Amino acid sequence: MGPRDGHRAELTRADLLVAGGGPAGWSAARACARRGLDVVLVDPRPDRAWRHTYGTWAHELPRGAGPDALPDEVVAAHDVGWAIATRTHRLEDEYAVLDTAALQRALHDDGVRVLRGKVVAAGPGGAVLADGTEVPAGLVADATGAVQALTTRRRTGRRAEQTAVGVVVDEGTAARVTGGRLVFMDWRPLHGLPGWPTFLYAVPLGGGRVLLEETSLARRPGLPLPELADRLRRRLRAAGLRDAEIPLDDPAHVEHVRFPVDTPDHRSPAGVVALGAAAPFVHPATGFSVARSLRAATRLADALVTRPDDCAVVDASGRAARARQAVGGGRARVVHEMRRRGLDVLLRLPPAEVPEFFEGFFSLPARPRRAYLGSCGASGSDRSDDDVAESVRAMMSVFARLTPRLRGHLVVGTLCGPGDAQRP
Repeated sequence: MGPRDGHRAELTRADLLVAGGGPAGWSAARACARRGLDVVLVDPRPDRAWRHTYGTWAHELPRGAGPDALPDEVVAAHDVGWAIATRTHRLEDEYAVLDTAALQRALHDDGVRVLRGKVVAAGPGGAVLADGTEVPAGLVADATGAVQALTTRRRTGRRAEQTAVGVVVDEGTAARVTGGRLVFMDWRPLHGLPGWPTFLYAVPLGGGRVLLEETSLARRPGLPLPELADRLRRRLRAAGLRDAEIPLDDPAHVEHVRFPVDTPDHRSPAGVVALGAAAPFVHPATGFSVARSLRAATRLADALVTRPDDCAVVDASGRAARARQAVGGGRARVVHEMRRRGLDVLLRLPPAEVPEFFEGFFSLPARPRRAYLGSCGASGSDRSDDDVAESVRAMMSVFARLTPRLRGHLVVGTLCGPGDAQRP
């Protein structure tokens, strides 16, 4: 599935040019190509293998029939998740861990023209690559991730980052740590170290393998990876594992994670729509983005084929505006900003009280908890990302379950905005 580098001089006008060859970029390219649109995807390394482990709520994946349906093989493993704050909570929704290589194969589409290069500018007529090549297109999608290569807004200051270090072990070894459960979050400080709180994320990868990952949900700046590795080793030792069973010194068994969770809204030039982490689609409270990118790809493709005469009648700015509304309009931006304010609350909490905050959250009834996590909208719809009322109810429900002290921290975080991680 290597790239097909076309002859630059023979490039014809595409309906859509996608900058970026990650899951968000390929989701959009595939969905549009399968509806008969002419699509060009540009990436500096379009043949690179994706390495990250992706997870989502199982019902969010497009399965079954339809042009955007994914084959069953993209799900490596699935199970009901569990969360531990100060008590243990069973989550009603089934969690799916994706087979990254299978996902990459499934999202590739031979109908997409692939160019090796880097988009450095875009506008109503298309895009310009770093080597000076001009690629004409009716619409440009910025799927370059958190770098937001085509935005006109630049973030200043330090970003809040999610960081993690994980180790892959066999399921028998993992069961001695997790009891055989899929652990969404375990906030118990079993590593025995003070400071910013971290949790264990433990998910099956298929083939008898399990990822055990020490995760810092969000911190400004991100918690250093060596510190997370030390905490993970200490946590697993406390669970009874021997050093020989914790292969943190073997790169083939280790996963490192670092990405921002507070990327600002994309200020798009005329003719450009943002997708994926560039949009941003990353959920500030979980770090999830793949399922939302898949849904957005379907909405984008449907919007672009609704009016076949689009290119002739609607100008580039109009096409981009309609595309932005389809993938995430005003209500979605409001919900995202509310979740970012929730992130600010988390960053301002005294570290020792973070598990207590999540105890209140995981004690919520299923509906508001699902709405905030993004697992579904009202009445089981998939539009949780633009359901403002449901998000407000979720936040108010959390507030009602907190102690007066934690409510005070929540008010301060909401009013004062972004804060740095606090040290005890």
